[in-house]
Amino acid sequence: MKKIALILSLCALCGGSAFAQRGVEGIRKSSDYQTTPDSRNNGFGLKGGWNASTIRGAEKNNYSDVTARNNFHAGAYAQFGFSPQTSLQVEALYSRQGYKAGSDFRTTSAGAPNTAKYETQLDYVQVPVMFVYNVVDNVSFHVGPQVSLLVNAKENKNSVNLADRNYSSLDYGAVGGIEARVGPARIGGRYVLSLGDIYNDPKMENGVMTPDSRIDNIKNSVVQVYVGFGFSQ
Repeated sequence: MKKIALILSLCALCGGSAFAQRGVEGIRKSSDYQTTPDSRNNGFGLKGGWNASTIRGAEKNNYSDVTARNNFHAGAYAQFGFSPQTSLQVEALYSRQGYKAGSDFRTTSAGAPNTAKYETQLDYVQVPVMFVYNVVDNVSFHVGPQVSLLVNAKENKNSVNLADRNYSSLDYGAVGGIEARVGPARIGGRYVLSLGDIYNDPKMENGVMTPDSRIDNIKNSVVQVYVGFGFSQ
């Protein structure tokens, strides 16, 4: 009997030690993690969601009936933890943006006024680099710079040459938002404030100023809502 009791005691001791090393199962608090390979602030993942894009800038008042263009963005991210509360997140996203508007100053290819409302589609590859701070468990603020490369443009669903229409191929600005996590899943929203003009300085094309100098000083303004799924390193 004593031998049996001794064996059971050893088994209980070993089981308790293993449980202590494994830790508590389930969703952990941010304070439960350190900057180790299994930290909640280290890893990579996929994300995507909805864009509501429009324009801002000194010449916006020269556009009429401005409304947002709704489309999508999607891509991947990598996150690098510094502490249980702070990390750096780098993303690569394909983002469909643009705007819908009319303008008394916009002209057709023949140089005649074009006051009809039109849709401009602008597709960018975005690279935001964001500082992430966990304010409470599983909720974080994101803020940082972003650079974007314009890869495609359409006017009223017709593809156009970026150089001929004098689009600026480079955009830059700032990003800010908030994100919540449940296990490996995340949901968030952010605002993209572009500081670069959509158009380069006007130039003459076949006797027509492209774009008209009275409507060229505009910038992107985008609200993004997204969902994602992360993988720990």
